[in-house]
Amino acid sequence: MSGWGSWLSGSSASHEKAGSTGSQSGTAAALAPNFHAITDTTPQDKLYGPLEAKDLEWTCAGGFATETQTWYTILKDGSFATSQIIHSGVGLWYPQIQVTFKYFNPKTGQKVWKSVNVTHFTTPPPDGFRNKSKWDKRSSKSDQYSVLFETLADGSEKYTIEANMDSDLQLAYSFTRPKEAQGWKLGAGPEGGKSLFGTNAASPDGYVVHRFWPTSHSSGHFIIKGQAIDATGQGMFVSAIQGMRPNLVASKWNFANFQSEEEGGVQAIMMEFTTTSDYGAAPVKDGEGSQEKAAAAAASGSATPGPARETMTVTIGSITAGGKLLAVVGSTRNGVRSSPRGSSTRVTHQDRTLDADTGYQAPQSIQYVWEGPALASPSAVVKASTTVALGKPSPVSEAKGLVDKVDVLAEIPYMVRKIVNYVAGTKPYIYQTLNPTTLELDDGSGSKKEVKGTLFEEHTFISSVAAEDARQ
Repeated sequence: MSGWGSWLSGSSASHEKAGSTGSQSGTAAALAPNFHAITDTTPQDKLYGPLEAKDLEWTCAGGFATETQTWYTILKDGSFATSQIIHSGVGLWYPQIQVTFKYFNPKTGQKVWKSVNVTHFTTPPPDGFRNKSKWDKRSSKSDQYSVLFETLADGSEKYTIEANMDSDLQLAYSFTRPKEAQGWKLGAGPEGGKSLFGTNAASPDGYVVHRFWPTSHSSGHFIIKGQAIDATGQGMFVSAIQGMRPNLVASKWNFANFQSEEEGGVQAIMMEFTTTSDYGAAPVKDGEGSQEKAAAAAASGSATPGPARETMTVTIGSITAGGKLLAVVGSTRNGVRSSPRGSSTRVTHQDRTLDADTGYQAPQSIQYVWEGPALASPSAVVKASTTVALGKPSPVSEAKGLVDKVDVLAEIPYMVRKIVNYVAGTKPYIYQTLNPTTLELDDGSGSKKEVKGTLFEEHTFISSVAAEDARQ
C-alpha cells in the first residue's frame, strides 16, 4: 500500500518544510498541532462518505504527490494476487509511472513479482479506444497496460485490467463491485477522507486520502510462463493519494484485508498510518523550556524545527457482510500508549522482536479491532477483531505466511535512485503476509459469530521514532 518506489525523497525542499506556518505567526505555529486527522474532524455518526465519480479519477498532480490504484484478490485456490498503478510526481521533469503485479501461491510456494516502468501514460484513454466513444479519468492506458472503468447496466461498477508485463507474464482480469456493496471514503463531500498536514488547515502542506471498494469479485486469468491461472476470487480496491513526500507523511503503515466466503461473504479492511515526529500534536516536552525554545526559534526565523512533536495515528476501515457495507470505522490516538479516540478501532503489534534483516522491532503477532456504528441502525454498534500469528521475523524460515519482506530502496527505479538523494534516517521495509485466521464478528445484533477466512496484511516501517520504539 505504500506504493513500490512511490516514496521517492530527497533533501527537504524549502517550500515543503515540516510544520510550515502558513499565515499563522511563527510563535503560535511552533506550539500548535500541525496535523489534522480526518478521524478527529468527522463525527462517529458521519464516518460513511459515499464515493463520487471524481473520487476515483487520476489527478496527476505535480510536485511530490504520489497516486496509486491497487487491486487485491484472494483466488479460489487460496492464492493471492495484486496489481498496482503508481503515479509519482517526485518533483522531477516528468512523473515516474509504474505498473506492478504480484502473485503468491501458499500451497506451492510459487511467487511472481514484476514491476514495469510505463511509457505514454494517458488518462483518460482517447475517445474511441476499445470501441467506446468516451472514457473518463477513472480509466488509464499506456504502452504496457490498460485499466478501463465502466458502469454496468445493473448499476455495478467494473475495472478491467489488461497488461503485457513481460514475455512470460500477461494479465487479463477484472474486478466488479456489486451495486449493493457501497464503496466509501471517511466523511462525505469533496474533502472527505483527507487528513491534512500543516498548522493552517486552509492551506495545508500536504494531505493523505484513501477511497475504497471494500469488496469486489475478480474474474479472468493471468498467463504466467505460458500457463493460464484462473483469476476468479474475492477482493477489494483502493485509490490513494499522498499529497506530499511519503517520508514526511508517515513513519509506519498498517494494512489489513480479510476475506471470507462464509456468511454470504465477509470482508474486513483496515488502513492505519502513524505520522513522523515532524507532524502531529503539540511539541513533546523535552526538558525545561523546550516549548519556549521552539517559539523563540520560530520567532527569530531560525530553521531549527524545535522539539519533536507527539506522533498521531489514524486508523480507518470497514466491515462488509452478505454483500452489504455494515459499518465504516475510524479512530485517532496520540503517541503509542494512549487509547484511541472515537472508538476502539486500532492495530496492535504484539510480541515485538528485533529483525536482524531490517533492524526494526517487528511483531510476532498483530491484533486488529474494528468498532463503529451500524449504517442500517446508528444506535447499534458493529464490532470485529482478529489476531494473526506471524512467527519470528528472522530467520525467514521461522516466519508464518511470509509473502515478502520488501526493501523499498532496492525497488526504486534506477533513474530515480541516480537523481534523488537518500533521506537520512529512513530505511523503508514492507512486510507482507498471507495467513488463515478467524474473525470474531458482531454485526450490530449483539451476538458474536466466528468467521473463518484469509488475511493479507502489510506492516511497513519507513523510519524509526527511537523514543517511541523504546516506550512501546
